[in-house]
Amino acid sequence: MRRFLLLLMALGCLGVQAQVAQRISGAMEAFNGDEQLAHALSSLYIIDAATGTVVYDQNSRIGMATASTEKIITAATAFDLLGSDYNYETRFGIVNTPQGKCLYVYPSGDPTLASWRWEETKDLAFLARLKAALQEAGVKELHSVMVYNGEWGNETIPDGWIWQDLGNYYGAGAQAINWRENQFDLILRSGNSIGSPVSVVKTNPYLYDYRITSLATAAVKGSGDNSTLYYPSMGRNTGLLTGTIPADQTGFVVAGSIYDPVNQFTKTLINNLKGTVRFSSDKPVITNKGTKEVKWVYTNRSPELSKICYWFLKKSINLYGEALLRTVGLKQKGMATTENGISAIQEHWKSRGVDADELHLYDGSGLSPQNRITTRAQVTILKYAQQQPWFDAYYEGFPLYNEMKMKSGTINRVKGFSGYQKSKEGKSYIFSFLVNNYSGSQLSLIRKMYKVLDVLK
Repeated sequence: MRRFLLLLMALGCLGVQAQVAQRISGAMEAFNGDEQLAHALSSLYIIDAATGTVVYDQNSRIGMATASTEKIITAATAFDLLGSDYNYETRFGIVNTPQGKCLYVYPSGDPTLASWRWEETKDLAFLARLKAALQEAGVKELHSVMVYNGEWGNETIPDGWIWQDLGNYYGAGAQAINWRENQFDLILRSGNSIGSPVSVVKTNPYLYDYRITSLATAAVKGSGDNSTLYYPSMGRNTGLLTGTIPADQTGFVVAGSIYDPVNQFTKTLINNLKGTVRFSSDKPVITNKGTKEVKWVYTNRSPELSKICYWFLKKSINLYGEALLRTVGLKQKGMATTENGISAIQEHWKSRGVDADELHLYDGSGLSPQNRITTRAQVTILKYAQQQPWFDAYYEGFPLYNEMKMKSGTINRVKGFSGYQKSKEGKSYIFSFLVNNYSGSQLSLIRKMYKVLDVLK
């Protein structure tokens, strides 16, 4: 009797799965026939979360631009290779140089240094701890700040990122020293009439040795932020703002990326230490030569990786993705480069059933339009994650869209959703849905993608 009941239950589950597959097939037939998809490529891969059985497959082995859905791969790799309790450590000490004693900084690429997301990481909290440590060590006079970059090199942004993105907050790359998430706010004032000039009021925080020239103009009220911040040309220290913001604004905020975080970090630190430590030079000294002759005075530790990945996934912070990718490269290959991080990711997932050719990566965040990843690879990694001890922390970071736990992704003409869903019948599914080169409005496309995914509810 028990075997008979189990058989009936199994047949019932198969029946539910068959119905879902049929409904998904019908929804996708309508989706594929929509005029927005006339010149697009779509991929949808769905499996039963418990058994791994394929529920639906359209183009699951075709490499697609993923946008920020790639972050689910970077986060899972970081959890697996670094550990959920991993901390970044930035060490500070005193070294002797021919010019005099220097504050020696051994960075870790910590993306949370001076971040506003935790009380303990905020700039003033960190600077207070460092100041107290220097006072306790009796340090009163130094030549300059020396930053070791031997493990991180001079790479600032990954290959494949486009010029229009770099000056904006989401275009901040990871470096040996990251400061305040390498972001600043640009405060703007616009005139009353359409076409009137937009002027720069100030930046928050104050930017050292850097200024913004505005060529932006005022647009109709309520038009929103249609501006673009550009990095300075080679050898210059002036950024450029173009585009439009609404008319009649007195404190309109546009977020940008800090061009030189090491300089910003150094001069903020020196300015904060005035009255405690006197520096004879405020110019940072960058060195790729390590030294053993250091009198260590303070170690700053980041929040644990599970907390970093929470914000990484929840708010889609590109800087965190690049820092995690390069950290994986450092731990697995000995040097914190994007190339090493990509190689480590491909090797790690190849041993877990994902062909390296399904993971053509150029970064760790998905901002590069050159990334090509299959929906099968994403779902395979999501399935693997579900079976790991760190899964709860990983899952917690997934945003809630359309009442579904899934990571979204958006770049030009690319939209994606990847995640987990439990149906009203109690069945759990894992899915990845990517669309490249759609036409029309993004909002309209999202509604149509939601209509397909609603079948899983």
